[in-house]
Formats: sequence, C-alpha cells, structure tokens
Amino acid sequence: MLPYTKQVVEIIQSIPEGYVMTYGQIAALAGSPRGARQVVRILHTLSGMHKLPWHRVVNAKGEIAIQEEESRFKQMLYLSSEGVEVDSEGRIELEKYRYNPPEN
Repeated sequence: MLPYTKQVVEIIQSIPEGYVMTYGQIAALAGSPRGARQVVRILHTLSGMHKLPWHRVVNAKGEIAIQEEESRFKQMLYLSSEGVEVDSEGRIELEKYRYNPPEN
C-alpha cells in the first residue's frame, strides 16, 4: 500500500462514532490538500477490505455526496444511529459534528 493510501486509511479508521470528516480534510491531513478525489477512490476501493467507516465521510459542504438512493439512505441511517443529525437533504452541521484529530 502506498504511504498516502495508508495514511488516508488510518485517518478514516480514526474517525470516532458520532463525528464526520470531509474528503478534503482527510486529504490535507494525509499530506495532499488537493487530493479529495483520491480519498473518494480509496474509500470506494478499500472500505470493505479495511472495514472503513465510510459513512463518516462527507463533502466540504457537510453533505452526503452519494447520489445512489439506497447507499445515500444507508449513510443517513448509519450517521443518525450514531447521533449525527442529518436533515432530509442529507446535510450535516459541520461546526457541530466535524472531527478534528489532535495534532501529534
């Protein structure tokens, strides 16, 4: 696994229940501030293999980015079950639910 990919996986695994992070936030923490699309690809290909909490990752506006109806509903359901308030449009209040990991 490439170092960037490994870093992204570790960051996603560290998101605690009841919180979210954005694709761009994860990319920046992993060392590639413009790598949000890479984070999407990593989530898509490695979520199952690494049991990543994919549902805790949202776009920069605090919105669920998945358009496919069943997966979108699943993400909303998973987040709600963890105590994250998601409105009917799939929006999350980032100021309240964004996870900011402690700096090393």
